[in-house]
Amino acid sequence: MAKVFKGDLVLERDSLFEESIDVRGNIVGKDGKRFDLVVRGDIDAGNINAGNINAGNINAGDIDAGDIDAGNIDAGNINAGDIDAGDIDAGDIDAWNIDAVDIKYYAVCFAYKDIKCNSIKGTRNNSKHFALDGKITTKKEASK
Repeated sequence: MAKVFKGDLVLERDSLFEESIDVRGNIVGKDGKRFDLVVRGDIDAGNINAGNINAGNINAGDIDAGDIDAGNIDAGNINAGDIDAGDIDAGDIDAWNIDAVDIKYYAVCFAYKDIKCNSIKGTRNNSKHFALDGKITTKKEASK
């Protein structure tokens, strides 16, 4: 069973939850600060602004974080340092490094360094994915 927060969850320090959390509002740091968030279950929230996030599955509107380590991420927009995930389904992704099983995005997916995944696909006709200073490696390319 998930711990439910009826409004915003305001982090005042690095936080650990031993169960899933359902935040009816947003997850933010007090006074605009960023704190690490570890959830031993899933996160369901509006928007997340945190330092580093470690969780099972994340379902959120927008995520702005340092590092994200998760099973599955379903989000509107992701702006992160590093993403290590099972599957990513997002509107837009902006990250330093992405290491995922499957990536599905709407318009743009880019990493400053590398993208590693089994598959990567945009859902918009002229969607684009690229790595600025690195490369995109898919499972098919890696097995050549």
